[in-house]
Amino acid sequence: MRFYTRFFITLLAVILLPTLMVVAQVPNLTPPDNLVVEGIPPIPTSITESVARYTNFRSASLASWHPQRREMLISTRFADTPQVHLVKSPLGTRQQLTFFPERVGGASFQPTKGNYFIFSKDIGGNEFNQNYRFDLATGDITLLTDGKSRNSSGLWSNQGDRLIYTSTRRNGKDNDFYLINPENPQSNQLLSQVEGGGWGATDWSPDDSKILVLQYLSVNESYLWLIDSKTGEKKILTPQNNKEKVSYGGGVFTPDGKGLYVVTDRDSEFSRLAYLDLQTLKHTYLTSNIPWDIEDFDISENGKYLAFTANEDGASILHILDTRTGKEKPLPKLPIGQVYGINWHRNNQDLGFVLISANSTADVYSLNIQNNQIERWTASETGGLNTDKFSPPELIRWQSFDGKTISGFLYRPPTKFTGKRPVMIDIHGGPEGQSRPGFLGRYNYYLNELGVAVIFPNVRGSSGYGKTFLKLDNGYKREDSVKDIGALLDWIGQQPNLDKERILVTGGSYGGYMSLAVATKYGDKIRAAIDIVGISNFVTFLEKTESYRRDLRRVEYGDERDPKMREFLLKISPLNNAQKIQKPLFVIHGKNDPRVPLQEAEQIVKTVRKNNIPVWYLMAKDEGHGFSKKKNIDFQFYSTVMFVKEYLLK
Repeated sequence: MRFYTRFFITLLAVILLPTLMVVAQVPNLTPPDNLVVEGIPPIPTSITESVARYTNFRSASLASWHPQRREMLISTRFADTPQVHLVKSPLGTRQQLTFFPERVGGASFQPTKGNYFIFSKDIGGNEFNQNYRFDLATGDITLLTDGKSRNSSGLWSNQGDRLIYTSTRRNGKDNDFYLINPENPQSNQLLSQVEGGGWGATDWSPDDSKILVLQYLSVNESYLWLIDSKTGEKKILTPQNNKEKVSYGGGVFTPDGKGLYVVTDRDSEFSRLAYLDLQTLKHTYLTSNIPWDIEDFDISENGKYLAFTANEDGASILHILDTRTGKEKPLPKLPIGQVYGINWHRNNQDLGFVLISANSTADVYSLNIQNNQIERWTASETGGLNTDKFSPPELIRWQSFDGKTISGFLYRPPTKFTGKRPVMIDIHGGPEGQSRPGFLGRYNYYLNELGVAVIFPNVRGSSGYGKTFLKLDNGYKREDSVKDIGALLDWIGQQPNLDKERILVTGGSYGGYMSLAVATKYGDKIRAAIDIVGISNFVTFLEKTESYRRDLRRVEYGDERDPKMREFLLKISPLNNAQKIQKPLFVIHGKNDPRVPLQEAEQIVKTVRKNNIPVWYLMAKDEGHGFSKKKNIDFQFYSTVMFVKEYLLK
């Protein structure tokens, strides 16, 4: 009997042992086939479960008002990528209209009847956008562009019978102007040839005979031109100023066609709203009382109201100016955050806009100027989390190496976390971008669940602080912005609640370069670095970035064809200082990136691996300059959480 008992127990163990072993093993996440994953340890599904709610935030943006009805097109995501949806009333159902594996943008109703809309999309993040017509009656979709070149989404004529857009189809480099009647794709024709990749249309004259276009050379220099819509003849409105470079941020015609409303930093440190008389070319400034940059603006159909936003220390403040009296209308108070995408309905009463704050993801609202009432059109999901308890932004300032004051936004973890907190520094791209208070999305996981403080600095060269500050990192001054982060590291060391021994630096695009540069110069003060679609060698970057943007980037970074500048750019490039990177590095990139080519990631990964330190590498074959597909964004987030836990928190 004992023999049979022992035999039964032994047999049972043999049968159950594999099962018990499987149960004991922690299952791991299998990376999608489109991802190249190197050096990243297997990701346990427990991580995906713990962060799940933080990956289910949605957002919405206003694309276009219907011209006849109080309805709108919005962009939001329900599956893997943002698509076009129709909303017929405030907080109405979001009816999805486009269903593509790639993100869809630039949706715009035909402006008189609204029986179809135009939209654009690329393939795999390559930014070679194509335009399409979507017929609402049938759901039919028609390609309007050549399927190969890079095309802007276009601007409607007032009659709604023509669309002007730019395209690189002639030579792959210059943004020429084309006209098309979207109802007849064969009507596509070249209107005007130009040189450079910084051209775009901003408005049609009331009689559709002229088109206002912008020639962008750099963040500090741009020009306004008029193009004859029949002949393509160009006339410059804002000739070069020999005293200083002047920037224009677009413009619109007045209803009588005699002038323009423009945004410009002419004769000012900040960009102001101005009236430009087309006969005399005299500028009359309308917002000199606001000592901040005016950014987004739109004029009502009847020309009576100008809506605009001011960038006040990073926060967007909405204003509405009565063009007849020159006085502002009193408006309801909005939460501190960002207001963008302002867009008047043709009824001259409803102003649509997008609002985002620390406690609310981006959603679409409208303001009725007759009764001053705000209505919410979308209520995007937030993963079931109580966003009211999310950390608010705290404006911080510190002195840099040369005495200049640099600022940024600090988000502190909840008070349940005691002691000095580890810090993540996230540096914006551009370089002329700006970190601004808003909804942090997935970053709230680091704050709420890991107790990590997050700082978003605005180093010299950031926009929003005047054109002098904007120029402080140009050319040979490039590394001064890196020194601003060095000063921030010192500032962190002086804070009683922040842990100077546990700091991680990260950033995307130019911010990726900054992250690498900090790792080479201040490696003894950080625990790890994350480089997302960043520049590792300025010379190879300038030589390989797409031709339509190459000259635009040379203005900012310097011309690598000049021997002296080439020597300087090579000297400061992280790739040529990679032996100094002695802390763990995580590099993330998209294969189809037209801005910062994949080579920038591959060469820094290959070189830093020689230092015998941990190097994680994640590359998506179906993405470009940053990940846009949810499945890829999720895997990047899971990996980053593991990286933070492994190298920042331990």
